[in-house]
Amino acid sequence: MRKALTLAFAIVVASTMAAFAADNTLGTWKYNAAKSKGAAGVSPISELTLTREARDGGVTIPAKGHRADGSKIDTVASSKYDGKPVAVTGTGLAWDTAAGKRVSDNAFTEERTKQGTKYHTTVRYVVSADGKTMTATAKGINADGKPLSTRTVFDKQ
Repeated sequence: MRKALTLAFAIVVASTMAAFAADNTLGTWKYNAAKSKGAAGVSPISELTLTREARDGGVTIPAKGHRADGSKIDTVASSKYDGKPVAVTGTGLAWDTAAGKRVSDNAFTEERTKQGTKYHTTVRYVVSADGKTMTATAKGINADGKPLSTRTVFDKQ
């Protein structure tokens, strides 16, 4: 009986620790234009700030900024890291749905699509070992069906 209780306690502790594991992608991140490479044919981002906030067992991501042509970026998405697509609301991005999955404390992936177009990208976000930089590498197809590849670098604020 004592072994069973010890095992049950260990399982509860392990599952609790997993539920509250660190998510080093949380916080405020500012776009680093000098280290980033945008998509061809799209006005480059001039300024962008992401605020990744833990909420309801997942994450909410408001993104605010603008592009070189003056167009505004102002979006919000919420994800539970369960791989299920969620709506991205607002303006300024090429996609309108995203499905996130947490890979580790320092990484997650995201599948992005735009309804009614061929747009589909797979993005991998990785936080550096020192926690000061987050790099998003995207590969896929743009709305016109042409190959798309970007690298977006953010600095922790």
